[in-house]
Amino acid sequence: MDKFDIYSALEKLGISELNDMQKEAISVYPEGKDIVLLSPTGTGKTLAYLLPVLSSINPDDERVQAVVMVPSRELALQIDGVVKQMKSAIRCVSCYGGRPAMEEHRTMMGVKPHIVIATPGRLVDHLEKRNIEPDGLRTLIIDEFDKCLEFGFLDEMRHAIDLMPLINRRFLLSATESDKIPAFVWVDEVDGASAKKRYSANTIRLDYLSGREEVASRISLNIVHSPIKDKLETLLCLLRVFGQQSTIVFLNYREAVERTYKYLKENGVGCEMFHGAMDQEHREKSLYKFSNGTSNVLVSTDLSARGLDIPEIDNIVHYHLPLNEDAYIHRNGRTARWEAEGHSYIILNEDESIPDYIEEDVPEFFIPKKLPEVQPSAWATIYIGKGKKDKLSKMDVLGFICKIGGLTRDDVGRIDVKDHQSFVAVKRSMMNSALAKMKGQKIKGIKTLFVEAK
Repeated sequence: MDKFDIYSALEKLGISELNDMQKEAISVYPEGKDIVLLSPTGTGKTLAYLLPVLSSINPDDERVQAVVMVPSRELALQIDGVVKQMKSAIRCVSCYGGRPAMEEHRTMMGVKPHIVIATPGRLVDHLEKRNIEPDGLRTLIIDEFDKCLEFGFLDEMRHAIDLMPLINRRFLLSATESDKIPAFVWVDEVDGASAKKRYSANTIRLDYLSGREEVASRISLNIVHSPIKDKLETLLCLLRVFGQQSTIVFLNYREAVERTYKYLKENGVGCEMFHGAMDQEHREKSLYKFSNGTSNVLVSTDLSARGLDIPEIDNIVHYHLPLNEDAYIHRNGRTARWEAEGHSYIILNEDESIPDYIEEDVPEFFIPKKLPEVQPSAWATIYIGKGKKDKLSKMDVLGFICKIGGLTRDDVGRIDVKDHQSFVAVKRSMMNSALAKMKGQKIKGIKTLFVEAK
């Protein structure tokens, strides 16, 4: 079986050139040392470790050879999607809470993955049950290791590492400076009461956090003053100014997210909400509809400030002031990704002021008196009740919706095929006629449900 080829993978990803951080990570990986990579959000850390790690995997060995530990299911799904998009001989699966572990085990038995991407608790579960055999595991990647600790996964991380005794390569990544890397990550061997730790002697540290200034230079920051303490009306007016632009509105509390989402929906804004108390299916559906353009606005807690790679986000709105500087940096990092430019707005009421960590002079953005009406998105999402487990592919969906639904390729946007369901973005003006034509029809010989994703 052919080994992983970096240039072929980049071609499939549509990437013509790597940045300096990615090039250095790839160049030092063959030295065989552990790596700690610190680089701002939006600079492409995922490829910085995936490309060299996948290059080191033996595709003829059907054992799991590498594990990527992540703090959230969203990041696990994002990384899994990148690996699959490369269409190489390297196989992967993602594992996370919120769905049956037995279903993941069946997937692993069928796929025989070379690399597993998992949240700490679910990784421990599979290792303890021997669903993942540790005998082939040599490489451990901890993506957003600081966030794993912040989310309280320290005990699970320690236990998982104890269950992978043959690990000899570690690759840790973070978008913030951290001195809190637990010692157990680096334990190589235990001899009686003493442990050999490898961090000081055998670790390469790549620090690109100075690049924050370069990222920040591509983001225009503005203050928007709310005349009253409740900022909802000011937010609505600001979103009307944005029109069809892609925007994430950040709030600090789940209850506030739900209240804001309800207010915006009642006023005709096409929006989705996203927070940790939502079930997995609801969260994933919200992200599909936001990323495929069906909804222009995502109302979210800081959960979406990290681990989501949604390109071309035009605006970040800080409805609530960030709790600290790191939260502010990560929120803004959702825009101006990969050399793009973006905009950030801080809404302040009369009792609030700019945080001390924002040292620059911030101009005020004045909302015009005459505002455009709220316009629905040009796109809508169709839900299809079948997915990969039913042998459905993106090409199957595209062919069916064009042939049976009467659409052209230009009428169809992003297609997401999951294990048991699929989502496809279509021109809103064409959706009802397409659904009427598809009603009662079979896709790949299977009768299923075709409805608008609500």
